Amino acid sequence: MFQKILIANRGEIACRVMRTARRMGLATVAVYSDADANAPHVAMADEAVRLGPAPASQSYLRADLILKAARDTGADAIHPGYGFLSERESFARACEVAGIAFVGPSAGAIAAMGDKIQSKKLAAAAGVNVVPGHLGEIETVDEAARIAGEIGYPVMMKASAGGGGKGMRLAWSEAELREGFDAVRREGKASFGDDRVFVERFIESPRHIEIQVLGDRHGTVLHLGERECSIQRRHQKVVEEAPSPFVSPAMRRAMGEQAVALAKAVGYHSAGTVELIVSGADPTGASFYFLEMNTRLQVEHPVTEFVTGLDLVEQMIRVAAGEKLSFGQDEVRLDGWAIETRVYAEDPYRGFLPSTGRLTRYRPPAQGGGVRVDDGVAEGSEISPFYDPMIAKLVTHGATRQEAIERQGEALDRFELEGVGNNVDFLAALMRHERFLEGRLTTGFIAEEYPDGFAGAPASRETLACLAGTAAVLQTRLGQRARQIGGQLGPGLRPPQRWRVTIADAVHDVDVLPGTVRIDGAERPLQVDWDVGTSLCVARYGDATLAIRVRRERGRWRFTTQGASHLVSVLAPRVAELSRHMIEHSAPDLSRFLLCPMPGTVTAVHVSEGQRVAAGQSLATVEAMKMENVLRAGKAATVEAIRVAPGDALLVDAVILEFQDDQPSRAG
Repeated sequence: MFQKILIANRGEIACRVMRTARRMGLATVAVYSDADANAPHVAMADEAVRLGPAPASQSYLRADLILKAARDTGADAIHPGYGFLSERESFARACEVAGIAFVGPSAGAIAAMGDKIQSKKLAAAAGVNVVPGHLGEIETVDEAARIAGEIGYPVMMKASAGGGGKGMRLAWSEAELREGFDAVRREGKASFGDDRVFVERFIESPRHIEIQVLGDRHGTVLHLGERECSIQRRHQKVVEEAPSPFVSPAMRRAMGEQAVALAKAVGYHSAGTVELIVSGADPTGASFYFLEMNTRLQVEHPVTEFVTGLDLVEQMIRVAAGEKLSFGQDEVRLDGWAIETRVYAEDPYRGFLPSTGRLTRYRPPAQGGGVRVDDGVAEGSEISPFYDPMIAKLVTHGATRQEAIERQGEALDRFELEGVGNNVDFLAALMRHERFLEGRLTTGFIAEEYPDGFAGAPASRETLACLAGTAAVLQTRLGQRARQIGGQLGPGLRPPQRWRVTIADAVHDVDVLPGTVRIDGAERPLQVDWDVGTSLCVARYGDATLAIRVRRERGRWRFTTQGASHLVSVLAPRVAELSRHMIEHSAPDLSRFLLCPMPGTVTAVHVSEGQRVAAGQSLATVEAMKMENVLRAGKAATVEAIRVAPGDALLVDAVILEFQDDQPSRAG
């Protein structure tokens, strides 16, 4: 067994590997960029080595610097995590040459599966179902249009070396193909150094199912069941679960056998994932096709760990050390259900735009009892534009799918996160969405269920009543505390117990009584656990219990729970009556401008001054987090002025274009 392991990564996966290494008695070495000098993974390791400046190309992608760090610290193994160098054949070979164990598959297996064109050819030869398409390089957009016409629309354009949702575009027509082809090439080149593109048929109503495989260096390859990863946005996974609500035991066996056959065909050892696309229109599940093989640990591996009871990082380390797997296929059991949600630094209320900044508050839910949090940040950490915007992974386990979902929803309600836009509300809404609860999933779920964007989950009348009563209780306690501090709360002197509460455009008269509230004349029991100055409140209203994230906002309460944020006004009745006569100031009209919706770099401006544009027309492209975002006109307008040029770095709400008076609404 190894003595010291270097983790060639950052954030939550670096911390994840270190926890297992420490339990196995291995010393650990962290590497870091200047942006991560104070990151938790650096503090957690036994030793840490600086790589270079913040950009990954000057730090985490510098194989030479990582190998030097391993030699200088005496590390005898390197775990690459995922992303960065984890699927670089050249890095695996360099480790071999340096005499340092690579905790992953062989360089040959990485090369065979890393090229999506070649991997599909190998899969077909191994008897694995492959998606109909053109398994060859496509040089020009005209050639791509001809091939797509032969395959039949819709088609998916993919960068040959792509992954993680980058370098992919869906085209329903030749016009969309021509618009997206060059963007796919650019993303492939920028993210993977490879601009080759291939085209394949898009499977409609698709479900994304993946099979976890595990092999040793002695010829044994097993599968550990499947994960359902269909809830995606822009081809990036948002929610994963194991097992899948769609996969039957017969399907699991067939998928697993094909995944194992492919892994054996390339001499695979270590943990890996065979990704499949399944036609949701076929209830038998027989129509499943090979997409790609990820020759590394997956972000969503914790759900497999929960249901199998295995530590995949430990298995990878043992395999890399030459040990045989200690169990066989017949011994793999799936126990219960696990759900994982990815907490991202993005604002679902603004079209999921990336967010950067400092975590001014970071209090994840308590772990244990079927709740696990994998993260690599702490309160005060900086979410920078240089790396993936994932903040944490929240994983829950239960005896049934419903129990795992309920546990996930409760944990999300208790996730306190401030300072950057985040998708916690959206994830909480998903956990309560009827279609998700029924397991009717496709990769188009988010686009289909939220076509106009996310504005919060609908709240029931019971929930709103509970929030109204809770707000009145909190306002009463706030008043009591203020009077205690001011010495004004003497015998017989108490703050008001009756309030006028406004929530969701409805006004309620609420009386606060010992252990109960009276809302519009109807009395209900209400117990509220909350201390003045804290940001998490638990309200028990009748038979319901709500965990509510609480903050004061310009004299009102901001309550967030069950996937929605509510602004609640609580006033004494006389004050409420007088406030009706106050003038409210409206927000300024910014519809004459196209504003940059996220921090990023302008890669292209598609219009000129004086040009008339149509609704939906491309106006400009901004790259953020290595993804190109096309900004389009909300309606017909005339461009009056262009305020930026390609290459300009912009902040949020920087002006890109200005329109004449027939302007479109804010584009996105």
